[in-house]
Amino acid sequence: MIRSLLIAALLLTPVAATAAETAAPGADQRTDDVLRTPVLRAHVEVTDELVRIGDVIDNAGIAAKIAIYRAPDLGTTGALPTASVLAALRAHQVIGVDTRDIREVTVTRLARSVPAKVIEQQVIETLQRRHGFGDAADLSLSWDREIESQTLPASYDGALQLIAERFDRRSGRFDISYEIAGSSDSAPVRLRLTGSVVETVPTAVLTRPVERNEMIKVSDVAIERRPKAEVSSDAVARDAAIGMQARRQLRGGQVLRSTDLAKPDLVTRDQGVTLIYQAAGIYLTSRGKALESGTEGDVVNVLNLQSKRTVSATVVGRGQVMVTVAVPRVLASANPATAPSAAAEPNVPPVAGRTE
Repeated sequence: MIRSLLIAALLLTPVAATAAETAAPGADQRTDDVLRTPVLRAHVEVTDELVRIGDVIDNAGIAAKIAIYRAPDLGTTGALPTASVLAALRAHQVIGVDTRDIREVTVTRLARSVPAKVIEQQVIETLQRRHGFGDAADLSLSWDREIESQTLPASYDGALQLIAERFDRRSGRFDISYEIAGSSDSAPVRLRLTGSVVETVPTAVLTRPVERNEMIKVSDVAIERRPKAEVSSDAVARDAAIGMQARRQLRGGQVLRSTDLAKPDLVTRDQGVTLIYQAAGIYLTSRGKALESGTEGDVVNVLNLQSKRTVSATVVGRGQVMVTVAVPRVLASANPATAPSAAAEPNVPPVAGRTE
């Protein structure tokens, strides 16, 4: 937010004394100061709390270090009318300034911003490095106090350095402190961050209640992150759950487990089915009635509606069951050499020989 700068209430020592002390080196410097015209700057950037004459004009000479304004807040910009700047300069005997038709001077106080996201990422990296946590996307952090971005003087350009850390794996509580170093004559800035961390995993959950034996559809399953400690090892993936059948009534928001689901029944009790009889070289179909429900691969009892006999058949598709017919060896053999000979038959008498 841009605000007007205020003339400092507390200025340095009188100009006459300051000029006398600064001008001591010799006549050459005094001559150079007189010959070089002060030139106003349109934009000023400062790093400390005071705006000095040398900040607002070029060729300030011995008056360069005299403070004339308080700087704006860290990271903000203020505006000064040119007339006000000239008046402040005249108060210190700085005259004849070339304004270059500048109507106002803007002053920006440089600062370093440390975004809250950067601080959060630093905490995550500390937990990963020191306590073996997984990807950042798997970690959910909650803070005792909301993290705020830090705005520091520009001289604080050091990295976030870890100085203290405590972590309780059972509760997930952490207490971590960092510091940011500044210039050699300033104390480091310290940040203390406390809160808790939970490791999460992407989990398939129901978006609505599902009744027993109801089929799971694509719209019934969503992916949510849940605490890893609360997700059992038999949790199923979303793709694996779709198309399955609920073994029991399930509530919305429930994590799906393998024990909650079963393959869908392809045959239900009292359903009309196609009976398939298959053997080597033989494929027959007939109508039947399922006496039991079953999914793919289940063996169920089926009534053959033509013969009125009950047979055991394997579910092979929706409304289809298959009966495998055992074929006698003599019919299955394709090699005549393996067939029984007539001489071997006990009821066939030998042929009597004739004498010519």
